[in-house]
Amino acid sequence: MKLDVNALGTFYRMAREGAGLAAGRLTRMTGVETQVGITKLNFMRGTEIRRDFEDGTEKVGIRVELTGGIEGHSVVVFDRSSALRIVETLLSESETETETEEFATEEFDEMNRSAATEVGNIMNNGFVDGWADVLETVIDVSTPEFIEGTSGEPFFGDIDEAPEGGDLALLFHSHIGAVGTEIGFSHYLFPKRESMAQLLEHLRTSDGIEYDKLDGFDRMAEQGAEEVAKTATTLTGIETSVEIRRLNFVSLEAIPEEVSNEKLVGVAFEFDGTPSGYLLFLFDEESAHEIVDAMVPMGAPGDEDGFGEMGTSAIKELGNIMASGFLDGWANVLDTTIDHSTPEFIHDIGAAAVDPVIIQLGENQDFAFVFDTVVVADGREFDCEIYAIPDESDLERALNDLDVDRIDETPTTAEFQEVENT
Repeated sequence: MKLDVNALGTFYRMAREGAGLAAGRLTRMTGVETQVGITKLNFMRGTEIRRDFEDGTEKVGIRVELTGGIEGHSVVVFDRSSALRIVETLLSESETETETEEFATEEFDEMNRSAATEVGNIMNNGFVDGWADVLETVIDVSTPEFIEGTSGEPFFGDIDEAPEGGDLALLFHSHIGAVGTEIGFSHYLFPKRESMAQLLEHLRTSDGIEYDKLDGFDRMAEQGAEEVAKTATTLTGIETSVEIRRLNFVSLEAIPEEVSNEKLVGVAFEFDGTPSGYLLFLFDEESAHEIVDAMVPMGAPGDEDGFGEMGTSAIKELGNIMASGFLDGWANVLDTTIDHSTPEFIHDIGAAAVDPVIIQLGENQDFAFVFDTVVVADGREFDCEIYAIPDESDLERALNDLDVDRIDETPTTAEFQEVENT
């Protein structure tokens, strides 16, 4: 199975179109204004998908099987409280206020199961109609199935196309929120591999990339992220580890939407070689201050924002060495050379921290593969988000030359001096 940027771009437009139709239908059905949140194509391993479901909350899902232009399963998933709020809205005209309040604490009986299923079915059909419009094809939808559970097993455990623990799968993942309320849901498409392969073959406009090569590139990123965690531990004395690794295919304009709308501290690099692109390490301010305190034990004089020359230098030093560990591993596996620029210090709010990179990439491409990684320190979120955004044409060339067998055999070679803490 091969894919290329044109095919994935079409899938992305399908996801956006479907999310828009689904949001509109939810608004018409409930009278609650909705807005489309982040829409992504995720290359996710089975373990990561299950982790999304196993967050301790009860969930309600509506699942349908698809045939025709796309074959597989489409699943709309609400947390239980959101599902009850939607059902409450639908039934409010026929229930008194007291009855409705009591209803919100009940289990799903026949009536509210039916109402939730109706909502989920209309949402699923919105997504499917959007995909069919983009593909100019017909997609048939089965009778909806109501599902409850606190893990992924009831929702997709019996679906053959759902990925196993270490398998990498391409998933559509959309989020729509109801304005002014806490109602929200996620959507998953589990396409059959044969169906996806046929679509990719039809949509590709280049020789494309073997899917297994992309799986290998994801493993490269895992190794790079682990090297980053080791480096952070050595330089700061704060025990760190990698918690989340995910490869996304997104529109460049969607990347700033994912960045936290808070004051961020970071380091940006441009890297050149095969592939070329950009690498960003973004910290929340609290984490950045902890890093400075760990690397400059005597304390560093700060400016009005809390980062003076010594603090800025410490953040840049850590970022520079983490970048070397991340990119050297790629270069070794690809048997190539990747150089990176001197670190550029960033201290800005949310999207403004990544806008300069997006503007430069946007001169030549509309979409990007983004490695989205979070590093954890001492059992809590360290808030070091890593965005590795390669140039799409360079990436295709690099992956076509990738020897997957080299990935687990080739170590990283970053060298650095340990900083002593006092």
